[in-house]
Amino acid sequence: MPGTHFSPRLTEGEISTLVEGSLDVLAHRLAHRAYRPLPAGERADGPDEEAAAGARGEALAHLHMLVHIQRAVQRLTDRAAEEAARTGAGYPQIGRACEMSRQGARNRWPGIVHGTTHRPPTHTERSR
Repeated sequence: MPGTHFSPRLTEGEISTLVEGSLDVLAHRLAHRAYRPLPAGERADGPDEEAAAGARGEALAHLHMLVHIQRAVQRLTDRAAEEAARTGAGYPQIGRACEMSRQGARNRWPGIVHGTTHRPPTHTERSR
């Protein structure tokens, strides 16, 4: 990507596939570590229902872990944008790295680039 100061080794599609697969494996491992299945108990009407309840529990634990990962990625993205700004990157470079416009980066992280005083409009200002 021009202006980002790094060169990709893989195509964007290959990177997406790599990240998605890696995160799926990670989410399953973390869910297995963080959650334990509930016993099927009296709701199970036999081995088939018990297996379905177990599969449902695993799927929901996986989903819940992905929500935790999504939130963590947002926090890490914020920190990485701040670090990029501290090392001299401007809003154009930060925006390109995040696949957004310079103005989008400036609105998402107001004031992280030294010497800027921009702040996004408040809810009241936007509705005028």
